[in-house]
Amino acid sequence: MNKYVAFAQDVLISVHANIRDLKERRSFADPDELTYIEAKLLAYNEILSILRSSADDTGIDREEIGL
Repeated sequence: MNKYVAFAQDVLISVHANIRDLKERRSFADPDELTYIEAKLLAYNEILSILRSSADDTGIDREEIGL
């Protein structure tokens, strides 16, 4: 595995972990915090969408990096 694949996988692991944590927090959040959590979830999902799109545009195999 080259260092760029390792880097991409590390980023994706962190993004997915943050999404999972936010989803768990969402179940017991107060209304003010819920708005914040939903906004962060939207942002993380946008990051994933950008990464998928960029992988497709550059010919990177999504499976290889875990997308």
